[in-house]
Amino acid sequence: MPKLNAVLESALYVDDLSRAREFYEGSLGLPLLLSNQRMCAFDVGGRSVLLVFLRGGSVEDMTTPGGTIPGHDGHGPLHIGFAVAAEELAAWEQRLEERGIAIESRVNWPRGGTSVYFRDPDGHVLELATPGLWATY
Repeated sequence: MPKLNAVLESALYVDDLSRAREFYEGSLGLPLLLSNQRMCAFDVGGRSVLLVFLRGGSVEDMTTPGGTIPGHDGHGPLHIGFAVAAEELAAWEQRLEERGIAIESRVNWPRGGTSVYFRDPDGHVLELATPGLWATY
């Protein structure tokens, strides 16, 4: 069987793309890779890409010079977990507090990892997780 190497892209759908761009670029410090009227793409640690689409803006298939991207969309609060170093979790918590972003929950996992949960402006649940959460992380 061929091997899947990693999750390359994850997508969220938002009501206000400029507000989402400010949050992910400004509050979380994610470098912007691409921005247009229907989406923004952010680099996450040089290993994956977070795609943020304007809700309803990607429902139709999109034809590109290289082929067609099938339409997609999403509704409701979704979840994305970001990997962070254990020694940087306190600094992240301070940054969130400084930006007025409320931490909803903190979980200490049996394997030794810790997760901190908060929401983006569209209500998506975001997680900062330290190693020890999963057998693979």
